[in-house]
Amino acid sequence: MNAAAGSIYLWEEASGEWVSQGWMTADGRWQTDTADLRHRPGQGVTGWVGERGEIYVTTDWRADPTNQPLPHELEFLQRLTSGISLPLKAEARVIGVMHLWYAGTHDFNENEKRLLTAIADMAGNAIQRARLHEETQRHLEQLQSLQTIDQAITSSLDPRVSLNILLEHTFHHLGGDAGGVLLLNPVFYALEYAAGRGFRSLHYKRFSLSLGEGDLGRELLAHHLVVIPDLSRASSVSRRELIEAEGFVSQVIAPLVVKGQLKGALEIFYRTPYSPTLEQLNFFEGLARQAAIAIDNGQLFENLQRANLELSLAYDETIEGWSRALDLRDKETEGHTQRVTDLTLKLAQAMNVSSADLVHIRRGALLHDIGKMGVPDSILFKEGPLTDEEGAIMRQHPQFAYDMLSPIEYLRPALDIPYCHHEKWDGSGYPRGLKGEEIPLAARLFAIADVWDALTSDRPYRKAWSQQEAFEYLQKEAGKSFDPQVVQTFLNILPGLYPPLKVKDG
Repeated sequence: MNAAAGSIYLWEEASGEWVSQGWMTADGRWQTDTADLRHRPGQGVTGWVGERGEIYVTTDWRADPTNQPLPHELEFLQRLTSGISLPLKAEARVIGVMHLWYAGTHDFNENEKRLLTAIADMAGNAIQRARLHEETQRHLEQLQSLQTIDQAITSSLDPRVSLNILLEHTFHHLGGDAGGVLLLNPVFYALEYAAGRGFRSLHYKRFSLSLGEGDLGRELLAHHLVVIPDLSRASSVSRRELIEAEGFVSQVIAPLVVKGQLKGALEIFYRTPYSPTLEQLNFFEGLARQAAIAIDNGQLFENLQRANLELSLAYDETIEGWSRALDLRDKETEGHTQRVTDLTLKLAQAMNVSSADLVHIRRGALLHDIGKMGVPDSILFKEGPLTDEEGAIMRQHPQFAYDMLSPIEYLRPALDIPYCHHEKWDGSGYPRGLKGEEIPLAARLFAIADVWDALTSDRPYRKAWSQQEAFEYLQKEAGKSFDPQVVQTFLNILPGLYPPLKVKDG
């Protein structure tokens, strides 16, 4: 069209304004230094064409009352006189305005108008298709981001991992110079630092926002998303020190709400003016919901872990209470249970028993004689030898232990020692006459520790054996009463447990 210059304005839904996309000069150079010039609806020629959807022709813009150029446009238009402006339409809706400008007077005939109208219609449809494609791609990326965050939440119960991934995707889609996550401290009813990125100082980590105080605190308490385009003009701005130190201009913050409960806040700061679109705000709220789920999952898991730990400690304290009660009942073995438990665990560690199994071995060792609660006192505390009938009753105490503990699912993995610690390697033990490796390893370990402590402790009917005597007894009984491999391991660690002990060669 031999025009001296041209420009395009597109409608921006978020601001409700016509926004310049740039200018093109006669030599074909596209310039964006005047981009982001804005006309309000009805303002100037751009506003007039956009509002009416009609062609507008001016032969002298200086004398044209409709033309109201912006200050930045005046310099550009100084050497231009006439022009034509056309609506860019898509689906019968004006999405933009195209301007052509001439240095001198130009009379537009009908053929030129029809040609330009056809070009404008094609341009409008092309721009709309490009926008729709861009929007589809953006939605796809957003869905992929939400899926990535969802996978992070389901695969990791550490909220710090999920929150860092969340911030990464928030910055990717919404830009921002800094951002973070604040979590609710229910004691002080305040939001405190949990995660952050992009900050130049440590102010953010030290920040605490009391809920219900100030406009921001009240809005978050009411579960409202807050957009502050200009922090300097906000009626009540918290964190003044942070904002000034970081040079923040705009802020978007969303409450993290799950099941109706406020868990914290997700916020993004900008060092330049920022006005999010409705689509961006919707996506930001979606990210906030994901963050709330991640935090809630992490807190539920942490609470569950704490409850399990407390329950486990309560069980173990109960077991230790039972073992102390047994020691008090059988005064001749007072302190025996704790000593033999410690010794069994050291032997098990030397045999490379797993940490998980050590837990059950400890419980089994503490309860190894719980079956004696089923033995009458007249037999348990009888002075002198037992009759055959009394001995048979005494030998039932491992079975009594099994009957007492097996209904308790929590203690079933610990049954090997109370049930089998009187079995012997050669099959001559009781209650089932197990032989060799038929005997559970935990029971084979405990049997050696039990005999060692019994032999080296004073009893009413005899004095304690020397460690050397007990050592030689274990050597003699290896392969008969005891697993020879376990005996050898025990004898190897004895000098470390009892430094004065001198081990004879062979």
